[in-house]
Amino acid sequence: MVNAALDRVASKASGSTMNSSGGVMIEARGLSKFYGNFTATQDVTFQVPAGQVCAFLGPNGAGKSTTMKMLTGFLSPSAGEAFIAGFNVATHRIAASEKLGYLPENGPLYTEMTPEGLLRYIGEVRGLSGSSLSTRLAWVADRCSLGEVWRKPIAKLSRGFRQRVGMAHAMLHDPQVLILDEPTSGLDPNQVHGVRDLIRELAKTKTILLSTHILQEVRAVCDRVILINAGRIVFDGPTAELGGSEVEMEKTFLRLTSGGSHS
Repeated sequence: MVNAALDRVASKASGSTMNSSGGVMIEARGLSKFYGNFTATQDVTFQVPAGQVCAFLGPNGAGKSTTMKMLTGFLSPSAGEAFIAGFNVATHRIAASEKLGYLPENGPLYTEMTPEGLLRYIGEVRGLSGSSLSTRLAWVADRCSLGEVWRKPIAKLSRGFRQRVGMAHAMLHDPQVLILDEPTSGLDPNQVHGVRDLIRELAKTKTILLSTHILQEVRAVCDRVILINAGRIVFDGPTAELGGSEVEMEKTFLRLTSGGSHS
């Protein structure tokens, strides 16, 4: 099964990207990032169709966050192109960002603000106002369980609550595409369970690319796995093809990444 998935990696085409009416919602075309002689990623190419929850796995330093930053426009690639809902992130940045919600790893927040104040500000920047803004604020506050800290300074919140504020930020404008880098980092088991339920709910109407180190999480919520090692994709296929159990998945992960990764 793994060999079949690896064959698919080799045959990925960089054909035309469909718009948000259907088809491909996230696309990497030959994304490469070089820092002098150091290669962070090289020729990363894949497509994520509408409605799919795709796990993006790899060892620390393998190129996951770098790829996500290029897909979202936070980092310019040395070569290649990124598309969100059919929009080239480099040439149509605003149009792409309207379709995108991004949770970076350890994303920065305005810590002197409260979750309510920050999210209201973000909503206004996104063009929301009046009842539409109030409705979305109430929705993310409920889904991210922020009620008890809604009016507390973010500086006083735990890492877990800050992570939930970041999730609310990513979802506030109801984007079609979500790119989430370690969304359950810093959460306790109950909170992790809640985030997984939320991802399942969001997957009914959204396309999600999810970076995580937790194989249980992958089995619980993801349809597909893309595995990157040393800046290159080494596996791309249905979650079941990585292994029928967490033990098998871990063995496949170790075998495909045993050559080491960038630090």
